[in-house]
Amino acid sequence: MEPQYTRLAKTVGMESSEKIKNIFAMIADVDEADLILAMPADVSTLSEKLGRPEEETQGMIDRLFVKGLIFPSFKTDPPTWRGCAHMVQFHDASILWPDAPREFLDAWQEWSETEGLELTKVAVEHMARPVMRVIPVGLSVEAEGQILAVDDVRMAIENAKVIAVTPCTCKIAAQKCDTTLECCVQLNNAARYAISRGTGKELTKEEATELMKKLEEEGLVHTVNNLKSMHQVICNCCRCCCQNFPVKIKYGLNSVAPSRFQAEIDPDQCTGCEACLERCFFGAIEMEDDLAEVTKPDMCVGCGLCQVVCPDDAIGLNEVRPLDYIPESWRH
Repeated sequence: MEPQYTRLAKTVGMESSEKIKNIFAMIADVDEADLILAMPADVSTLSEKLGRPEEETQGMIDRLFVKGLIFPSFKTDPPTWRGCAHMVQFHDASILWPDAPREFLDAWQEWSETEGLELTKVAVEHMARPVMRVIPVGLSVEAEGQILAVDDVRMAIENAKVIAVTPCTCKIAAQKCDTTLECCVQLNNAARYAISRGTGKELTKEEATELMKKLEEEGLVHTVNNLKSMHQVICNCCRCCCQNFPVKIKYGLNSVAPSRFQAEIDPDQCTGCEACLERCFFGAIEMEDDLAEVTKPDMCVGCGLCQVVCPDDAIGLNEVRPLDYIPESWRH
């Protein structure tokens, strides 16, 4: 293994991982690796550093941009180019490389199911709060008469200046289900990036809203960045392919922050059809005396997928985490 790939792996915090070094080697040749390692810089500076004509450097940058290995900052003129800042960015951007061979995608999946799973487990045990959080279905959920912006997917879509949808990188690599592949909704700068790279399709607000409804019906969980504003991405996660939930399912750890809500089943309304059992990713619902019951409330993430399929309107989402679960500055 050339030393450049160890250095590239180090830039995403994975210098000890032979799998990540190999993935870098599969997507970038040595000259491309040298170019990435010379960043951040503009084209002219990079050409000077590496002793290449600017035209040749620009051609390499164009290819690396499509591969998802470098990103421009337009805060400078000319733009400054930089490599991947962390593992999530490397994973999500490179898997959408249009010419990615199957062996490259398989290498990512193998990493996700081994090192990636254990890395997430360790991170969850030590981080102050999860990177992502669950948003309830229904586009908005009323809690004590109040709908918070941080819980309202419809508001995120309405406030977005640009919207795009990209294929789910987890599904591309895993290929374990037949739910909708184009289900990662990108907002604003993330949407602009996807559109400019050719990996995303622009959506109107109406198209985005209809897509979200469809994905809810398919049984996908909405997750967003655990920030005050939903201004980057709305992931829609399946149980079998997506990387957000294996640690929750296997270890019971909140790798994704749950919503403020929890499912509650009215025994007087429930007819025991069991539709909700299949919908719950996490085994929070079980049958008790022929009726469905939330027997493992700690496993309920408050996604509301069970509510969508209940034919008897027996399931509600109750606010079980108080408003102080959300920082004061997020509430308006």
